[in-house]
Amino acid sequence: MTNRTYLIPLCSLLLTGHAIAQSNPHAGHGSNGGSSGNQDAPCIKAKISNFLPGHLQSVSPGSEFSFMVSGNNGPGHIHVTIRDQPIQLTVENKDTFYLAKGRLPNEIKNETVRISVSAKAKVSKCDADTGWLLKVSE
Repeated sequence: MTNRTYLIPLCSLLLTGHAIAQSNPHAGHGSNGGSSGNQDAPCIKAKISNFLPGHLQSVSPGSEFSFMVSGNNGPGHIHVTIRDQPIQLTVENKDTFYLAKGRLPNEIKNETVRISVSAKAKVSKCDADTGWLLKVSE
């Protein structure tokens, strides 16, 4: 009789604990199914830096430019435009960052242009958009 007295409360506690664990979205893998697009995830903003040539430097038409990107989804998520026209890039993986290189269009002469850079992060609220100006002269 004493075994039965202890067995019923013990079973109740075990079942209640299991039910609480199943209803807690933070237990185990969470309720988002492992989705990497979780907007509540901590933000590691994509960082774009080391612009070469530097801001407002004078360059020739067709000159090469470069910059570094870290904290993003990879080389396919780095985009550059000049006057809303996409610029082709070569991107090298340097383990902790990506080195992106491109060329100014040859037809841009004797004016200042903005190189616009967009880097998509693992969480969309952490995307980075920036750019810099270059003086293009013949």
